[in-house]
Amino acid sequence: MGTFHSDKGPLHGITVVVRTNTNAVYIGRCDTQTPTGIFLNDADKHAEGQDGKSNEDYIKTAAQWGHWPRIPQVVVPAEEITEVVRLAEIRKS
Repeated sequence: MGTFHSDKGPLHGITVVVRTNTNAVYIGRCDTQTPTGIFLNDADKHAEGQDGKSNEDYIKTAAQWGHWPRIPQVVVPAEEITEVVRLAEIRKS
């Protein structure tokens, strides 16, 4: 039997896209979502226009090929979060 983390929430261990009310999006493996924010492991952050890509283009590319985990751990504050979705739910077309 494996270790269960019922206190971590339903997205624990799932790679998610966190859209924010700033110009940035985050993609990472969800550890915990609390009233203060979402804790991500093996994450990356993309700002609108970075490397010539929109946030939506960045998300679609990550959905197809995966993301590059440049940030070992990050907390996205709850007041910045507008949406959290599973990366697997993003359409690749």
